[in-house]
Amino acid sequence: MAVIFQKTKGLTDCETHYCPGCTHGIVHRLVAECLEELGVLGKTVGVCPVGCAVMAYDYFNCDMVEAPHGRAPAVATGIKRVQPGNVVFTYQGDGDLAAIGTAETIHAATRGENITVIFINNAIYGMTGGQMAPTTLPGQVTQTTPYGRDTGYSGFPVKVCELLQNVDGVAFAERTAVNTVAHIRQAKAAIKKAFTCQLEGRGFSIVEVLSTCPTNWGMTPVEALGWVEEKMIPYYPLGNFADRDVHRKPEGENV
Repeated sequence: MAVIFQKTKGLTDCETHYCPGCTHGIVHRLVAECLEELGVLGKTVGVCPVGCAVMAYDYFNCDMVEAPHGRAPAVATGIKRVQPGNVVFTYQGDGDLAAIGTAETIHAATRGENITVIFINNAIYGMTGGQMAPTTLPGQVTQTTPYGRDTGYSGFPVKVCELLQNVDGVAFAERTAVNTVAHIRQAKAAIKKAFTCQLEGRGFSIVEVLSTCPTNWGMTPVEALGWVEEKMIPYYPLGNFADRDVHRKPEGENV
């Protein structure tokens, strides 16, 4: 019998801890599939900091390193510079990357570090109970904005891809989503392209993924998928923001 669909070798058999309807699991699979298809699982190192994906080291079937909150790009920089032949990626949420880790993200991008960042944007702090995040939408209700985010008081959401698109060290930046089958396919293509950029030594690459958090949004999984389409995508438009060669050296050469 022909095999039509099977589990990727890039994931372990460990049952994930994510809430029902959370799309972290979808993104995990996409990352794992891309690494397997590119034939780099044996030389990949992933870096996960604090957040809902804090235990991703149990799920990815490659070497994993745990980083302090927000410091994944800095840790990934060290790994990549010591082992330039390895594929190095970070897996970070919005509360991690766009708040406490803003400096690490910006400066790794500015230096054109040849790493790949997988950025999960679900517009809220998930692990710690649903507080307002840097990406929380205007008017969005959270535990710390019970009347909705007031931009006059709390400022506007951080648009990470727009922020990074003009940074010279960024080789590839794209925003995707995983709320529909079509978007999932587009997200996989972007993730694979980001890893390919790293293999080609082109510089810093990032894929932002609009994700769901049904538990902290107070929605059913189906309602959450619809909310991504109706609320998040209009504010965070999908698409490519950077695709260029910043002239990094090929894999295996010191930088």
